[in-house]
Amino acid sequence: MTVEITLFGATGFTGELTARYLSQHLEPGTSWAIAGRSADKLRDLAERLVAAGGVAPQVVVANRDDSVAMRQMAENTRVLISTVGPYLQHGEPAVKAAAEAGITYLDLTGEPGFVDAMWLKYHELAVSTGARLVHACGFDSIPYDLGTLYVVDQLPDDVSITVKGYIRANASFSGGTYHSAITQFSQLGLARKAAAERRRHEGRPERRRIRGGGKPGRAPEEIGGYGVPLPTIDPQIVLRSARGLPGYGPDFTYEHYAHFRSLRMAAASGVGLGGAVALAQLGPTRSLLLKAQDPGHGPSEERRERSWFRLSLIGEGGGQQVRAEVSGPDPGYDATAIMLAESALCLAFDELPEVAGQTTTAIAMGRPLIDRIHRAGITFRTR
Repeated sequence: MTVEITLFGATGFTGELTARYLSQHLEPGTSWAIAGRSADKLRDLAERLVAAGGVAPQVVVANRDDSVAMRQMAENTRVLISTVGPYLQHGEPAVKAAAEAGITYLDLTGEPGFVDAMWLKYHELAVSTGARLVHACGFDSIPYDLGTLYVVDQLPDDVSITVKGYIRANASFSGGTYHSAITQFSQLGLARKAAAERRRHEGRPERRRIRGGGKPGRAPEEIGGYGVPLPTIDPQIVLRSARGLPGYGPDFTYEHYAHFRSLRMAAASGVGLGGAVALAQLGPTRSLLLKAQDPGHGPSEERRERSWFRLSLIGEGGGQQVRAEVSGPDPGYDATAIMLAESALCLAFDELPEVAGQTTTAIAMGRPLIDRIHRAGITFRTR
């Protein structure tokens, strides 16, 4: 029997948080499933969800290495969520199954190399089957992608637009997120090759210019402090949305910064990140980094309750300026579970544009998803 939503990787740290949210926010009687390798762990999770008053899920046993099970899982759901990371190592089977089955797929990856590789392998297939492949539906990259859309919608049409985003957060991260980051650092060369190959094959909009950029320095007076360009997946997602949505104007620029209150904090952060990237390039030091934290564990509920994020966005176009803010709770887990689950609900139940292939949250969902996650506690406001 086909279910509305299947959550693959439900017994992992982020997967379980997402399962809890879904079970509490689905309409009674909605069919959904939790999936993964261990039937015992899945059944235990299902019992806990029901005991907490949630909608009971079906249990689907599927191993990413079992192509038959993956295909059956995809063919028996309308929307497939994958929380199985690091995605560069473990993510492809779910994307492949969804593209072949012509269903909707979403994940919370922040790995640019994975997203580009999946575009190269499965975008055209997904277009032909009608599948929607929506990556980066968590803290990477919904605040930036939808926050920029929120700003652009308040500026005049058909003018040059610049949006600058400054992100601050107080949070700690799980072993799975840590391992994903180290894996990503170790494969920067492969990621650059995949990005270059994608650029060769992917078209660009005619008579429109879409650019990224940014230099370290003082942040605008309105927010204070210092900005350091942040080389994450987020600006890439924003720029892909801009290429696909004419409302971003004929000449659009997005600049993406980590926001620090002091120059000392900015410098220390840059040194620390540079050191981690350098150590991840060599096998022995990379192994030591990976041993520092085990996957499958994450910050406690008490620690997450003290965590937060705040994205300040400043947009300018046509002689007007819009200052907006996207903010919310613990970014890596609580907010990500909200954003990922609400994205799945949006894709399953809301009236949305007809799109297929690999796409972004702004193109596939846009304002309906902004409204959903705003109601759920991720605040969008114009300052």
